[in-house]
Formats: sequence, structure tokens, C-alpha cells
Amino acid sequence: MSECTHDCGSCSQNCAERKSNPADFLEQPNSASSIKKVIGIVSGKGGVGKSLVTSMLAVLMNRRGYHSAIMDADVTGPSIPKAFGIHEKALGIEGGILPVRSKTGIDVISLNLLLENESDPVVWRGPVIAGVVKQFWTDVIWNDVDYLFVDMPPGTGDVPLTVFQSIPLDGILVVASPQELVSMIVEKAVKMANLMNIPILGLIENMSYIVCPDCGKQLSLFGESHIDAIGAQYKLPVLAKLPVDPKIAGVVDAGVVELFEGDWLDGAADLLEKL
Repeated sequence: MSECTHDCGSCSQNCAERKSNPADFLEQPNSASSIKKVIGIVSGKGGVGKSLVTSMLAVLMNRRGYHSAIMDADVTGPSIPKAFGIHEKALGIEGGILPVRSKTGIDVISLNLLLENESDPVVWRGPVIAGVVKQFWTDVIWNDVDYLFVDMPPGTGDVPLTVFQSIPLDGILVVASPQELVSMIVEKAVKMANLMNIPILGLIENMSYIVCPDCGKQLSLFGESHIDAIGAQYKLPVLAKLPVDPKIAGVVDAGVVELFEGDWLDGAADLLEKL
């Protein structure tokens, strides 16, 4: 028999502490935290630009006068600090952990901000990683945050399940790319959210097209998009289609994503303001 971890979502033991109501799994944030809206950014597979969308949305809402924050729940592939050029360590104080603040005032927590060396690999099993993500919610002091964006790892495994069960999400945004294979995986992510009764706010397609520098024509670099068909099938709005743009990659690589220019995600930001 396996040892009980008290994570009833992945445990088959019929112990006295077993919880049956999904709401029973919700964790309380740190007592010093104040968070108005929590938005999950999810994808069915890796490499579609989920962290990029998370970063850009946090920057957009910050530009609109809201206090944005990012919880980097992609523990084994944390890229948020790199995008913001953050190398400082998060500070532990009595009562919790303080996130690191970016140049323009966006609060960020990531495992990279807790490791001695940010390039060290995280060779942990799923339950341990899920526990760390839960602590990002319960132990970190999120002070007066209007929008907390949770950059989730890809797929439908331990960590996404932990986030869906433990953190009271106000909604999720699903990020995809145009390939037909990805459209199938997007459906898996959508179905998981529906099973967990998590509101899906809409779909965002990254790497949707590239603009020819000579003629200005939009070219479908990765084939024809299927995102509109998926949106119609599940009655979900397609909120944005981001291009392949070297300028976006440039600001992320330089750690200055807060300087990006473009209105591609304005529709998604408008929706978040209406929540």
C-alpha cells in the first residue's frame, strides 16, 4: 500500500481525513495577503508561449494602473524571472515570503528566486513540486494585488491539478499555437478545466502568423490556424492571435519584457477588467 500524502486528489486511501467536496481542497492564502483576482494561464503542451502571454498580460494590466503579480508555477521550467530580468532572491520574513518586485512594480515569485543558483535543475517528483506551488499561495505575502497571474506548467498532471484544486481561480486563459496537433491538446486542457468547474475566459493563439517585412502580408508560418474552430466548438472567445515577432523575442531575451510594444492582447486585458 502506498503511504498517504493527505493529497486526496491523487490518493486512493479511504482514511478519516479524506475530503469529498472539491471546495474542501481550497487553501487559504497567507493571512497578510490581499488578492482581488486570480487568473491561470494554461496550455496543453509546452513551448506554445504560455509564460510569454503571462508576462505580457501582467505588464498590460500594470500599464492600466492595476497592481499585477505573477506566481511562476512552472517549477521545473521557470522562465518568468528571465523575462523580467530579475536575479534577486525572494526574502523570507516572519510570517511569510516576500516576492521580488520588477522594475515597474510587478510582484514575482518563482523557484528560481529561491534557489542558490538559478541554473540548478529541479529534479523533484510531482507531489513535491505540487507542494511548492501550494506554498507559493499559502506562504507568499501578496500585498494589495489586483491581478495575480498563475503561470502553470503544461499538461494535465499533478501541478495543474493542485492549482485547480487548491487556489480559487477566477478563470483561466488557454494558450495554443496553430498546429493541428496542438488543437487536440488544447481540447484536453479545456475538458480538464470543465471537469474541475474552472471558468474558461477564452483562448489565445501564439505564433499565429509572421508579417512579411517586404510586402506586409501575414504568412501562416506553422500552417493554418484551428483556434477559431475550437473556440466555436466549446463556445469560447478567441481573445488574441500573437505573431512571430523578433522584437517580442528580443525584449524577453534581454529581460525587459516590460518594454514590449503591441496591442495584440488588448482584448484579453479588456475582458479581465470586466471580471
